[in-house]
Amino acid sequence: MTCDFLHAPIGPTLIFTCVPPHVDVQELVEREEEARRVRRGSADWRFIEGLPPRLKAALLYYIETGDLYVASRIAGMRMEEFNELRIRAGIPHVN
Repeated sequence: MTCDFLHAPIGPTLIFTCVPPHVDVQELVEREEEARRVRRGSADWRFIEGLPPRLKAALLYYIETGDLYVASRIAGMRMEEFNELRIRAGIPHVN
């Protein structure tokens, strides 16, 4: 198992992660970038811009990270409620 720091795509954040030796870290980074691009491209930006700041921030966080749990906490909602907001905003769930 290889453990290393990855540079997060947003801000100066470093992510410490451990991956099995047979996993290509570069491939993981590329997949995450592709998922982010799909989320950004599908989002209903007019809807998102019209939301209160807290909900807008939560959706922007979700678009960049795909982390439903943390985004729901930012929004102050249960995960199920936030997931409904994500769907109304046209943001797909990308694995």
